[in-house]
Amino acid sequence: MITGWLKHLSDASLGGRKECGQALVETALSASLLVVFLLGAACLGRVSYTAIEVSNAARAAAQYGAMNGGAFLPTDSTGLDSAGMLIAAQSDAGNVGTLVQFSSGYPTYTCSCSGGGTASCIPPATPSGCATSHLIVTIQVQTTATFNPLVFVPGLGHTFSVYGTAQEQVLQ
Repeated sequence: MITGWLKHLSDASLGGRKECGQALVETALSASLLVVFLLGAACLGRVSYTAIEVSNAARAAAQYGAMNGGAFLPTDSTGLDSAGMLIAAQSDAGNVGTLVQFSSGYPTYTCSCSGGGTASCIPPATPSGCATSHLIVTIQVQTTATFNPLVFVPGLGHTFSVYGTAQEQVLQ
């Protein structure tokens, strides 16, 4: 009887010792996995925010150009007020701000006629050439910004480029 009781006591104490660190190991593993997921979610949120801001900056630049009558000024090779458009884009970009640049050098514009005729779009002259129909002038803007992730992942690089595009029709 005493030997059976001692055997039961030793089995219970050995069983308790086998599992005493199991909860700690499980907590450490699941907590580290949770931290990795949280960092990934934060990085995805930052990328999404940057992409939204860069797209909004492109739209702001296109709207600035369209609201200024297409801004057909002899300020650069395209005939657009690119400096003013860039300021509008950077002002609208929030925290991304000064990182926003035009990705294709300058904004561009195209001209067409609503009736299918040919239009002249040679800067710095005002677009013309639609004798029998309405002139349609469209401004295209492409913006870019660099994004630096919080955590470096080997093989993915240190920075990423985020792009935004917009186009606006100039009311004539």
